Parts: sequence; structure tokens; C-alpha cells
Amino acid sequence: MYYRLNRLLQKIKHIKEFEYWPYGVFYIPLYFYGFYLAFKSRSLMYFSATNPGMKYGGVMGESKIKVLEKISAKFLPKTVFVQRDASFMDVIYELNLKAINFPVIAKPNIGERGKGVEKIESDSALKAYLQLHKEDIIIQEFIEYPLEIGVLYYRYPHHSTGHISSVVLKEFLEIKGDGKSTLAELIQAKSRAKGRHAYLKEKYINDMDDIVVKDQSIMLEPIGNHCRGTKFLNGNHLINDKLKKVFDQISREIEGYYYGRFDLKVKSLEDLYEGKNIRIMELNGVSSEPAHIYDPKMKLWHAYRDLLQHALTIQKISAANHKLGVPYTPLKSFLIDLKKHLFPTNDQTRNSEVDELKVEGLI
Repeated sequence: MYYRLNRLLQKIKHIKEFEYWPYGVFYIPLYFYGFYLAFKSRSLMYFSATNPGMKYGGVMGESKIKVLEKISAKFLPKTVFVQRDASFMDVIYELNLKAINFPVIAKPNIGERGKGVEKIESDSALKAYLQLHKEDIIIQEFIEYPLEIGVLYYRYPHHSTGHISSVVLKEFLEIKGDGKSTLAELIQAKSRAKGRHAYLKEKYINDMDDIVVKDQSIMLEPIGNHCRGTKFLNGNHLINDKLKKVFDQISREIEGYYYGRFDLKVKSLEDLYEGKNIRIMELNGVSSEPAHIYDPKMKLWHAYRDLLQHALTIQKISAANHKLGVPYTPLKSFLIDLKKHLFPTNDQTRNSEVDELKVEGLI
């Protein structure tokens, strides 16, 4: 009875708190504003000129490895690019060549919102992952740094310095034992595990009935995506001139980049401000959200205010680039790729929870 009531309260909470709203519903006001910006720019594809170095400005379909290759190697984790037809032995050879040991992070070269991203603990699990994901894959060393942060940075063309408009701190999905409840009960009571219950149940199938020791913490999900249960916290108080200087330095070397979010790990805030011990896992383009808006304390109208401001910034940068000769991408090619994105074939929909569990060797 207690857990049924708890689940009911969780459902009410998920309706009340916009961070749990479906993406398509939450963004309805932005669609209308986007049409206004398109009218203002006289092109539905205005956003494509924001980042000339990214496909469609980075709204979808960009190659992660092509973007990473533009970033200074000193800010990157050790990385191996795996083409879809590569043999497993070739992959292992490349990992050994770059001295990349397990665990590693594997992810599709083209993807978004954490789909297909997995922490791989062994060569057998990696082999299973590659068999399930018949596409180009990126494998990165797993960075143990304690802080995972998203920094949204933008710069106007011909400006030598830019702006940081959003910093998000990530708190991973974990549970803490009370000495009374089983792992299954603790997972069930964790609101942020919504949508991951079936996956977690299978992942911890042999431990679900165990009582978790009081104050023992178990990290349920090592991937720092909001849709995988990570709590996003507003870190805008960390923005200062030192941080801007660091990302001015990093971004200045990235050809064709003016707007986007760096997803990174760093040893400490002190290192972040000094520009050292930073490892950038990804750099996203105009699809980047000011992720601080998903802080549970954020008010809805504040979130929409920030989203609208960032949408306008994208349009302004795009217009400036267009005046400098950057063309807007033809709408026809975008619509073809959008159709593939929204209605993928069976070969493109392999990143399901069942696939995740097979990689874990659980089913």
C-alpha cells in the first residue's frame, strides 16, 4: 500500500515539475518562437549558419568525431573511432595502441540525449556492444574525475572573446541504503529512476532482494544524461572572468564553432578556472540547451525566459555569419535527414533498454 501511494505521488510530481515533461510538449512555445526567428531571418534554415563547422549548425546528425578532432588534444580523453565494418580485433588493437584500458565509454558517432551511451567494463561486453550497434562508434577512456559539468559558450563572429550563459552541474543517479529497505524498494522509491525501473531491475537482478546497508551509496547510472536519471543543478554562480578566459582559449581553436555546450569532466573547480585537468567528452551545437533550466528549483517562466534568450542568440550569430557569406543549408536535404531522424528504420533503433541489458550480459 505504501509503495502504491508513493508511486501515485511520484506521478503527480512528474506532472507538476516541468523537468519531467515530454520533450515535445515542453518545447511547444519554442516552436512558435522559432518560426518567428525564421521569418525574421527569411529562412527556415537560419540556424544552420550558426556553426558553419557543424552539419545543420549542430541541430542533429553531426559527426561527434569530426567535432572532437577540432578540439585541442590536451582537452580530450583518449579516443578511438570505430567504423561500422571494423573487426573486433582491430578495435582491441587500437585500444591497446592508445593505452586505453577498461572501463571505457562507448557511444554512437551520431546520436543525442544519451542514446546508446554505455560504460563498458570488459572486452566481452565491448564485443557484445559492437555486435548490437552496427554503426560508427566512438570509444573513450573512462575519466574518473569527480566533477561532470556542462558549459554553454557562445561567441559572435569577429569577436575575440565570448560569453558563458549556462553552467550545469551533474549529480548522478544513486541510492543510499537505510538498513531496512531492499535494493528493489529503494529503486522503486527513487523518482529519478522513472523510466529506468525495468532496466535497473534486470541489471541488478541478483541483488534486488538484498537489504542495502545503512548509508551505503550505490551509483545506479554512470551516464550523466538527464533522461537517464541524472539531476541537473544550476551552476551559473560559477561563471566569472576566469572561466570565460578558459573557454575563449578552448573555443578559439575550433573552426566553424560559435555556439554550443561543452560536456566535460574536471578534477576540481580550481582546475576548471585554471584550464587544466579538463577532459571534454562532447561538444554540441545549436541543439544545446542551457541545461541549468532543469534544476528542480527552477521556475517554469524562468526556464522559458532563458530558452527564448538562447534561441535569439542563435539567430543573431547565424545572421552575422550569413552576412559574412555563410549560406543557409537547403531545406530539402534537412527534411530528408529529419525524416530519417524521426522515423528510423529497424537498423537505426537498436539502442533500446533490451540492447543495454544484452551488453551488460544480463539477458
